[in-house]
Amino acid sequence: MEIINVTRSSMPPFEEYCEEIKQLWDSRWLTNMGAKHQQLAERLTGFLDAAHMDILTNGHLSLELSLQALELEGEVITTPFTFASTTQAIARTGLTPVFCDVDPVTLTMDPAKIEVLITEKTCAILPVHVYGNFCDVEAIGAIGRQYGLKVLYDAAHAFGARYKGLGAGAWGDVSCFSFHATKVFHTLEGGGVCFQDEDFGRRLASLKNFGLSDPETAAVWGGNAKMDEFRAAMGLCNLRYVAGEIERRGEVEAYYRKRLEGTPGLRLMSLRPEVQPNHAYFPVLFEERAFGASRDQVWKALKEQDIMARKYFYPLTSSFPCYQGKFDPGNTPVALEASRQVLCLPVYGELSEEIVDRICGILLNCRT
Repeated sequence: MEIINVTRSSMPPFEEYCEEIKQLWDSRWLTNMGAKHQQLAERLTGFLDAAHMDILTNGHLSLELSLQALELEGEVITTPFTFASTTQAIARTGLTPVFCDVDPVTLTMDPAKIEVLITEKTCAILPVHVYGNFCDVEAIGAIGRQYGLKVLYDAAHAFGARYKGLGAGAWGDVSCFSFHATKVFHTLEGGGVCFQDEDFGRRLASLKNFGLSDPETAAVWGGNAKMDEFRAAMGLCNLRYVAGEIERRGEVEAYYRKRLEGTPGLRLMSLRPEVQPNHAYFPVLFEERAFGASRDQVWKALKEQDIMARKYFYPLTSSFPCYQGKFDPGNTPVALEASRQVLCLPVYGELSEEIVDRICGILLNCRT
């Protein structure tokens, strides 16, 4: 039986990718911000409605080096309802995460709960766009301006989504993206940073290149986060097809909703007004008593039939063993409950209605 993963990497036509990389055999310029890197950065800047943009080797280093380039010290208000990378980037740059609860509808950071967490040590707010749904960027931006705090978005889920007609690169001081192979748009592995301030961009460019400001001078401790030309070429190819992939994913989601809407105890996510989604994920939340089965029971039933749904996000990052004794997940009760209920069902452009029917059938048969 075919294994159905939670997503499937989109790929351009093989011949098109071969043509894209052909010139690399002539130039032999394979890394260090070559022509493909520059082309991709330029095209993504426009696609994401960014003022400026740089591309890096992965999404995590995009976050980590952005925090470093912002030259922050102290506490960063963030969300525990996220992938490990968000919290780990904060901790690895010597900053302290302070966890804010999420809105019960969107599962993004709740702006009404931010201000009570602000102290004299607070230096930034790091919210996360979730499942292609935007945070309340206007309310969060207003808080950032009022208190003089940097606003850095983890936009790994938001590529291709739009709010009020603008892409995710238009919001905040900085927005960080993942171009991992599982994302709506990918470069095999990669990441990107959209930003407003050119001085920040120069610091980021230095940090991703060993801290070098010229071939003989390293003024800061840097690392190596340069995207190579082969990955940039994959990005150039995939960018031509991403609109079609998003459209097909939307059709898959619409069929899921047709099958599942109105099921007692099963909540389907809703979008903030004026959000144009990217259909990156299809999360459903199980209220055990009303549905008749727990999230974990449904996950197990699907897995037994080779359908790899994902408990995404579970557990809360504030409950990770590496932070044992430092945080109480109970302080963010909405996020904690959502982490126990959520399950992302498979979604990708090539997923057939037949497979969706099979997934929905297994899920609904779990009800007692």
